[in-house]
Amino acid sequence: MLLERIYDEDLAQASYVIGCQAHGVALVVDPRRDLQVYLDLAAKHGMRIVGVTETHIHADYLSGTRELAAATGARVYLSDEGGPDWTYGPDFDGAVRMKHGHRITLGNIAIEAVHTPGHTPEHLSFLVTDGAQADQPGFMLTGDFVFVGDLGRPDLLDEAAGFVDTRFAGARDLYASLRDRFLTLPDYVQVLPAHGSGSACGKALGAIAATTVGYERTFAWWARHLAADDEQGFVDELLSGQPDAHAYFARMKHQNKVGPALLGELSPLQEQTPEQVAGALAEDTAILVDTRHHDDVHEGTVAGSLNIPGVAKAASYGAWVYDPETERRPLVLLAADADEAEALRDHLVRVGIDTASGFVTTLDGLDLVRPPLVQPEELDGLDRAMLLDVRNRTEYAEGHLPGAVQLSGGRVMWHLDELPEDGTIVTYCQSGVRNSVAASALRRAGYDVVELDGSYLGWTAVPGHVPVRSGAADS
Repeated sequence: MLLERIYDEDLAQASYVIGCQAHGVALVVDPRRDLQVYLDLAAKHGMRIVGVTETHIHADYLSGTRELAAATGARVYLSDEGGPDWTYGPDFDGAVRMKHGHRITLGNIAIEAVHTPGHTPEHLSFLVTDGAQADQPGFMLTGDFVFVGDLGRPDLLDEAAGFVDTRFAGARDLYASLRDRFLTLPDYVQVLPAHGSGSACGKALGAIAATTVGYERTFAWWARHLAADDEQGFVDELLSGQPDAHAYFARMKHQNKVGPALLGELSPLQEQTPEQVAGALAEDTAILVDTRHHDDVHEGTVAGSLNIPGVAKAASYGAWVYDPETERRPLVLLAADADEAEALRDHLVRVGIDTASGFVTTLDGLDLVRPPLVQPEELDGLDRAMLLDVRNRTEYAEGHLPGAVQLSGGRVMWHLDELPEDGTIVTYCQSGVRNSVAASALRRAGYDVVELDGSYLGWTAVPGHVPVRSGAADS
């Protein structure tokens, strides 16, 4: 049996390829939208991808299930649990709809769907049995159900999808799923989750790739609540201290339910000259994405550009500041070369940003401006309408600047009604990276934004500066 994890560091997301080597067939679980990694892996092992499935309707990235099925002819398998509100849309006609206990046979391998609601009502986990070695499951792909050291959060439907108070029923469902599904398994079963450290789908995800039922039963924070039959204690601890949910999650949830648009084979991005870019910007028919580190951006960037630094987190930061449902102007990417530009596009399509139209390798010849900064020592003397902390609310609770209002970078562009219409907004994050991303988008939207140079770490390094360690905003 082949069981390989494909991990996206950008979104802290894992997909899996399960293959029967004896029969040369494979199934992909929770694929992302840029497919080449799966096609290459299958070719390397001489396998055909004959099936594709997903654990649930995802909120943090755009599913590649339809894309992979269209590219390979694979059969699609989807959850049919959770009730009519959680039924996949008509674009998935022809898919096999799975209930609890449904089995997919893949040569010598059996994959059994296990309904594990809590994170979402329709959520499935998959028990995998390698028939060539055993007659019992040895692996469980848990999706956003059980992580290493944590659990999938049950509040995303409230936080990102507009539901009201579903977190409480979700938390109780999660408790029941642990009790009735997970903890009934033998300790030796290996647990392979869909996310790792850095994902906003939980609050304390471990960085280790896998765990076991026995390890989580013994050491997970939630185990003592299950051992004591303490459902309320479990619910209270699970729901406390969850991080901010990014606003783009609502778009992902909707698109993944109805069926993401198919990309097909994309044409290579075309290099543009600075003169061509200048013309498009003058006509307001393109948006420049400045992919440099914020220190370089502060030395000079194009007015109205978006700072989405580097390839590594392009999907995460891109989805913070560019909404393809409301903004159709194409993106021109600043990139060292064509390969880097294509890598940037690969990341962006993972969150449904399909509008990259070309790339430019230099800003020479373009009119540049220096984003305004304020030094930590000068902050108190600056006339400002708001001091805005764009970090996560858990970071804010651990310590923030006096008078700061918290609105995370992943939510700020969807909550502009909470910002003053006039006056200067001073923004900061922890070290400056997220701050530069959010500030670039706010400036593009017309706000007068000054960045705190060095952000929170720079301010706290000044003698006499004492952060407020409180979860509540100051008056």
